[in-house]
Amino acid sequence: MSSFAEMIENITPEIYQSLKLAVEIGKWPDGRKLTQEQKELSLQAVIAWELQNLPEEERTGYINQQCASHSKPEAQILFKSDTVH
Repeated sequence: MSSFAEMIENITPEIYQSLKLAVEIGKWPDGRKLTQEQKELSLQAVIAWELQNLPEEERTGYINQQCASHSKPEAQILFKSDTVH
């Protein structure tokens, strides 16, 4: 039996797309529902494949965060009143 890493190396882009879609919709291409274990293993395979084959910004779960010092400050107004006290 192959190791998980060896199996990931053998995933083609077409298999990756099929696994990703199956995880997203919870069904295999033939309509059968994925079990919880299949969802977990398929998601692990998708993430592992992306780590080896996609740039960071295209991977599942990527969040684009800017450093606070580089972003434009936004005024946060909770209450606005025209009344002067």
